[in-house]
Amino acid sequence: MKTHFIAIGGSAMHNLAIALKDKGYQVTGSDDAIFEPSKSRLEKKGIMPQEMGWFPEKITADIDAVILGMHAHQDNPELARAKELGLKIYSYPEFLYEQSKNKTRVVIAGSHGKTTITSMILHVLNFHQKDVDFMVGAQLEGFDCMVKLTQDNDFMVLEGDEYLSSPIDLRSKFLLYQPNIALMSGIAWDHINVFKTFDDYIDQFRKFVASITAGGVLVYNEEDAEVVKVVENAENYFRKIPYKTPEYEINNGKVYLKTEMGDVPLSVFGAHNLLNLEGARHICQQLGIMDEDFYEAIMSFKGASKRLEKVEREDKGILYKDFAHAPSKVKAAVKAFAEQFKNDKKHGFLELHTYSSLNPTFLEQYDHAMDGLEDAVVFYSEDALKIKRMEPISPEFIKEKFRNENLKVFTNAEDLHAYWDTLDKTDGVYLMMSSGNFGGLDLTK
Repeated sequence: MKTHFIAIGGSAMHNLAIALKDKGYQVTGSDDAIFEPSKSRLEKKGIMPQEMGWFPEKITADIDAVILGMHAHQDNPELARAKELGLKIYSYPEFLYEQSKNKTRVVIAGSHGKTTITSMILHVLNFHQKDVDFMVGAQLEGFDCMVKLTQDNDFMVLEGDEYLSSPIDLRSKFLLYQPNIALMSGIAWDHINVFKTFDDYIDQFRKFVASITAGGVLVYNEEDAEVVKVVENAENYFRKIPYKTPEYEINNGKVYLKTEMGDVPLSVFGAHNLLNLEGARHICQQLGIMDEDFYEAIMSFKGASKRLEKVEREDKGILYKDFAHAPSKVKAAVKAFAEQFKNDKKHGFLELHTYSSLNPTFLEQYDHAMDGLEDAVVFYSEDALKIKRMEPISPEFIKEKFRNENLKVFTNAEDLHAYWDTLDKTDGVYLMMSSGNFGGLDLTK
């Protein structure tokens, strides 16, 4: 099969391109910029574009599938040529469904926790050498590529994202998967540039639940009121399995899960991660994994990439980085950090740089998000606001919305880095929350 990727360099797209190459497909692609690690990984497989840019001449009539990434625009010249030739154009999730339509599809959805839960499930399955197809949005220890597609596997485990499918397909990605088994971890308003109201956002999850195949299974977080409402109001037929935070305790900085089989030591911490673990356990039950086998495997799970991930520093200081930037994720990460390191001085840094996080209306959602930290810092770039054509935001406004008078606010990278350099990183513990890089801050030094 001959496939062509428009915007092949994306974190998700390049993984799918590699998976198809490994499956024996003929793969080509284009992009206007490709960064690491995508660049090296594509080069290793021999599918890195020779030059950057868009080339309509690459689009030929013998291409079986054009896969369109979100990074491309509607007026992309390669897309225009594909339409002109009448080629089949797929969004990323649409193509994944095409590859898995004859398998049992397991879809993990939710505003937060879905990457970690999917990673936990895959870790357990990999530990017990149970082979499945999969797609997950973070790098996981023991896996070379975060997409796997085969002819023979019976199951496919998919991280289900509620964001848009492609520039020409404005449906939420997870609405294309039609799950046989699903999980919903939580609902907290996000992506406000697309979903203008909270109800519009919730409606995506209503549609997701409605897309579960007849007689399917939904594992859901019964501690989330919005999730419960969506599940209770669903009109289609499926089996409902609720889950909640399991009992646990912290002894000498180590988290122990309380189970019928005794205390299970874990390598992750935080109540939200224990809740994620319980959701993963229920999904693994549906895949034939007994509880004792689940617990045996989960002890060695160290977390998904950038999800409360410990950074090895030259000075041996204790520092964790987390992908958190949405309000619910920030609150969960800070709460987990405060509980785990209650006897230490806690420094927390948050970078705001997404469209949602810089929206004055949406900033209300961050109230008290940094409470529990002795040293709380928020960084955002005034230049980023200009690039996004957004109105200026004052540090005073940020403090007001966070309901935190002691909050330190920096609006340029130079000042942030200067403050960082004054801190003794061996004094206390550090939590760095961002989907960016704090203006180029080196967290290892």
